[in-house]
Amino acid sequence: MAIERLVEPTLAEDNPEEKRIEISLRPTSFSEYIGQEHLKNNLKLAISAVKKRNDGSTLDHILLYGPPGLGKTTMAGVIAHELGASLRVTSGPAIERAGDLASILTNLKDGDILFIDEIHRLRRAVEEVLYSAMEDYKLDIVIGKGPAARSVRLDLPKFTVIGATTRTGSLAGPLRDRFGIIHRLEYYKEPEIEEIINRTAGILKTEIKPDATKLLATRSRLTPRIANRIFKRVRDFADVNGDGIIDRETATRSLELMEIDELGLDPADRNMLRLMYENYGDRPVGLTTIAALTGDEATTIEDFYEPYLLQLGLLARTPKGRVVTEKGRKHLQNRGNVI
Repeated sequence: MAIERLVEPTLAEDNPEEKRIEISLRPTSFSEYIGQEHLKNNLKLAISAVKKRNDGSTLDHILLYGPPGLGKTTMAGVIAHELGASLRVTSGPAIERAGDLASILTNLKDGDILFIDEIHRLRRAVEEVLYSAMEDYKLDIVIGKGPAARSVRLDLPKFTVIGATTRTGSLAGPLRDRFGIIHRLEYYKEPEIEEIINRTAGILKTEIKPDATKLLATRSRLTPRIANRIFKRVRDFADVNGDGIIDRETATRSLELMEIDELGLDPADRNMLRLMYENYGDRPVGLTTIAALTGDEATTIEDFYEPYLLQLGLLARTPKGRVVTEKGRKHLQNRGNVI
């Protein structure tokens, strides 16, 4: 059974309490949303233009992509709030048949926003229905079977699709081309993560010292969702083992307990680098081989392990496979993971 990693930027869907807290921490406006300034400026311009025209036109369809945990779902909610529109949320895997999508689309109203998370996982038959819906606001459905089957075209309200994906390369070309606004969410800077941690502390009514905020920011993998999850675990530690105030000593002891090192790596990250280096040294290692070594899915390694390790320069991708870099080897040696 897979073990949930604290630094894995996924929402604990099976934990209603954690999901409730996560949602309550989400900003609802551009003024509350910290970071991603380039994206915010472009979206503000597009939204202002739609409001100024006031001719019944809608915001162009938007595609947000980038590593998980950087705020794609949150940004969809902010856009809806700034437009004063209703937000309908679904995901690619949840829409199994074209009929499921048809049901969602026919229940939309003018100006509504349809957010599709993991849009790269839409089935091909569903995608084909979405093409005409996004481009012409028409829905083509087939009624009946065999020789008696006939195609019917229905008018749809004018709506905006916001798609989110961690794998923009997996999107079909025709679907990607139907998005008028395409933006990548980048990893955050440490000062921005500090702002997010302080905002979270204020919402949860927890006192945190500036040096503790800085320490947590350096261990949060430049990802807001991970920063919030680590903060909540440190908050638990401070409540149980102290007076509820998070200072540097409390934060350090809590991070040691969670085995999150100074670069934000957890035991699973270090274990992957160690196995690669011990078994293959400086030679490139294929993705399926790494998966076999660690016991993880290849997609898990590609989506959750690699991006941050590549960002830090601990891992390199070559045409022949992945290689632990000199910096990665030194980090393992400093941690005592390799000789």
